[in-house]
Amino acid sequence: MVSVADFKKLALSFDEASELPHFEKTSFRVNKKIFATLDITAQKTALKFTEIEQSVFCAFDKNIIYPVPGAWGKKGYTYVELKKVRKDMLKDALTVSYCNVAPKKLAEKYKQH
Repeated sequence: MVSVADFKKLALSFDEASELPHFEKTSFRVNKKIFATLDITAQKTALKFTEIEQSVFCAFDKNIIYPVPGAWGKKGYTYVELKKVRKDMLKDALTVSYCNVAPKKLAEKYKQH
């Protein structure tokens, strides 16, 4: 389980990450691009993956990580249940999402070789 406070700390640990409102949710951005949104009430986050990354993460447990319903999910957007996910898995997922939107120079620091 990951608390909202721990999630925010993880999301803001990436270089140049910022926290801003996004409709009724909170967004986490790099270079003005969203890499995560946080729904505090539902205690879940939405991350931006490629379709392949989404299929890999969702294969772990569809009760913990699953596509956002509808068109957004088909584009790779994926929910992660904070009450159920292990912190190390969330960190990996956040890193992938961050690298998908961060400028190349920033993403290189976090990409696993």
